[in-house]
Amino acid sequence: MNNASITIEAIDLHQMDRQIFSNITLRINKGDFIYLIGETGSGKSSLLKALYGELSVSKGNISIADVNLTNIKQKEIPSLRKKLGIVFQDFQLLTDRTVADNLKFVLKSTGWKNKIEISDRINEVLNDVHLNDVKEKMPYELSGGEQQRAAIARALLNHPEIILADEPTGNLDPEKSEKIITLLKEINLKGTTVVIATHDYAIIKKHQARTIKCADQKIIEVDVESL
Repeated sequence: MNNASITIEAIDLHQMDRQIFSNITLRINKGDFIYLIGETGSGKSSLLKALYGELSVSKGNISIADVNLTNIKQKEIPSLRKKLGIVFQDFQLLTDRTVADNLKFVLKSTGWKNKIEISDRINEVLNDVHLNDVKEKMPYELSGGEQQRAAIARALLNHPEIILADEPTGNLDPEKSEKIITLLKEINLKGTTVVIATHDYAIIKKHQARTIKCADQKIIEVDVESL
């Protein structure tokens, strides 16, 4: 039985004309909680983009959630992304509709049709992220921390095997950052693999987990205490 959520084998990764990674290999097992760290421009976000099919690799193999990305066709990417929950630093909520309608939009666009099932799933994920009391509010009525929790709720809608979070605390103060990482830990404890790209070393030291550093076109595993 394959216990890997993500397997990266000897890949090269380019963005435009710039080489981001050279010959990197990484295995992330099901249920792992991983931090990706590194300086701005070191490739954290690019690696996440490769994992959700936004960037293609020029050499080597990537597989995620039992999908091989190496020769994936554009039309196959939506079904891959149904297996993934993607969380962005800038939330990317639709500003012209309520929290509940943001979530409904995603469910309908990924094939959900039954109104009762849609309503039940929205309530479930909002309960998971402790946001049931704001579902009829507009995004601008929420704090930054609440908007990020709404974005995590959106990422959970289709029961993802893996959550990829790109700087999920980047726009938040320390107290709200703490709540977001605690929430992602709770989700991880239920069996979801979580990969977080972050600059937030205070959070990493407080909530220690396996940490991978991107630097000089390579990745290395690092001891949190040395940061």
